[in-house]
Amino acid sequence: MNDFELTRSVHDFLYREGEYLDQQRWDEWLALFDPEAEYWIPAWDGEHELTADPMREMSLMYYRNRSGLEDRIFRLRTGRSSASVPLPRTTHLVSNIRIGGFDGSQCQVTASWVVFSFKDKQSHQFNGRYEYVLAAQGGDWVIKRKKIIVNNEVIPSLMDIYSI
Repeated sequence: MNDFELTRSVHDFLYREGEYLDQQRWDEWLALFDPEAEYWIPAWDGEHELTADPMREMSLMYYRNRSGLEDRIFRLRTGRSSASVPLPRTTHLVSNIRIGGFDGSQCQVTASWVVFSFKDKQSHQFNGRYEYVLAAQGGDWVIKRKKIIVNNEVIPSLMDIYSI
């Protein structure tokens, strides 16, 4: 895969992830994650310092593998997340996508993001940075690790997987 093909495929993959969340295509979104994928949203430990260890420090959300995400989707689908009923309408915007390195099987990727959310006649937005480890699999990518840095963590409304 040349640099152009690599860049295009990674961009398409990240845009697709946002599209699946916006359209509540939960099964397709979950399929983007490796079964052992780590999903982590660290908390801010100071004005410019994030927590570094999800096992010992506060996190806004942490799932050691995809089963945590699967449980979250089950709760959304069955209405067992009362704060998420009804689900908001969302728009994920992803930009400044950078590929830090590709060893032929995995790549490090960072991106900036903004998610706009509308529910109960109110709009909210979260923004920040994504840090991914993506693995090549069957001509596409799979998420091995996703770290989500939320810049505006003072939460005016519910923050969930669809709002970040």
